[in-house]
Amino acid sequence: MTDPITAALHHLPAPRCAYLYDTTALRTRAATLRAALPPRTTMLYAVKANGHPDVIHTLASACDGLEVASGGELALAVQARARRIVFGGPAKTDTELAAALTAGALLNVESTHELRRLAALGVNADICLRINRPGSPLTGSHTMTGTPTPFGIDENHLPHVLPDIPTGLRVIGFHLHAVSNNLDGTAHARFLTEAIDWSRRTARTHGIDLRIVNAGGGLGIDYLTHDSIDLTPLSTVDVPDDLELILEPGRYLTADAGWYAAEVLDLKTTHGRTFAVLRGGTHHFRLPAAWGYSHPFTVIPVDDWPHPYPRLTVHDTPVDAVGELCTPRDVLTRNQHVTHLRTGDILLYARAGAYGWDISHHDFLRHDPPTFITL
Repeated sequence: MTDPITAALHHLPAPRCAYLYDTTALRTRAATLRAALPPRTTMLYAVKANGHPDVIHTLASACDGLEVASGGELALAVQARARRIVFGGPAKTDTELAAALTAGALLNVESTHELRRLAALGVNADICLRINRPGSPLTGSHTMTGTPTPFGIDENHLPHVLPDIPTGLRVIGFHLHAVSNNLDGTAHARFLTEAIDWSRRTARTHGIDLRIVNAGGGLGIDYLTHDSIDLTPLSTVDVPDDLELILEPGRYLTADAGWYAAEVLDLKTTHGRTFAVLRGGTHHFRLPAAWGYSHPFTVIPVDDWPHPYPRLTVHDTPVDAVGELCTPRDVLTRNQHVTHLRTGDILLYARAGAYGWDISHHDFLRHDPPTFITL
């Protein structure tokens, strides 16, 4: 019996190019993560990982709410009727701040200037402060804190910031997101415990009625294997009865629920290297080029060949899978061995449900977008 992904791809007109999202896989992943979390933990999906409406609506229901980082994402969260919305990001406009308050979102405030701008709107609001603490305890693809970044308030500045919170604003928590794509579950559990301990100590020192510790996301997957972060240690984290721990996973929830597929348009050997030229590329799926890795693919055979000219075939050879853009950097995979590959076959990229289409430069060369299929 043909699996749903292969069946959906075979029904597309050639040349085939598509993203496929599985809503059942999204719900299953959310349930798996929720079961691993300690009591009093709120799970918010980070919309930045994948903003497709079907993905957002599915996870708005399967999670406790949504985390957003722009006015556009906020509008999507409102449309999805998210039960809870948290709004972060270092460059919120006045319009976005006002829209977030109207939507009832909890704001993660990133700077003293943002505090003043928010106060100038004349509102009364509970807020969290995003803090850039020294020395990140986690490793991952992107470090957000412990180093000079535009994210959050330097921890060393807190003694000057906290006594001078503008009237009408009440600090009820801290946002402490540290890294993206951490694969060490034991280290992540230690980070969560330490984030809670630090937040409680800091709140006591400055007389803050602490209610929330937001540890952000960072739950990782390995794109070169089938490995993901071990969630088991997370259940050992002790969340005090008077606190809410918020986590904002994105990649972990969506990566394995999405696939990118692109048909082979040409096969050619140049200076000793064989290239599979695709209907698609990094303008659809930029993550491999952005991170500098080679994303593995599976070959989906397509036996139909309706053309009058010969079909190209390669056997038992490594190939580079490249896209349709006029740049040598349009590469999804380098040096992957194939036993049999033909023009008209499809390369299927798993783990493409997070930071795929959403971070890609769609308009470069103005090629047609992929088809989007929800399973």
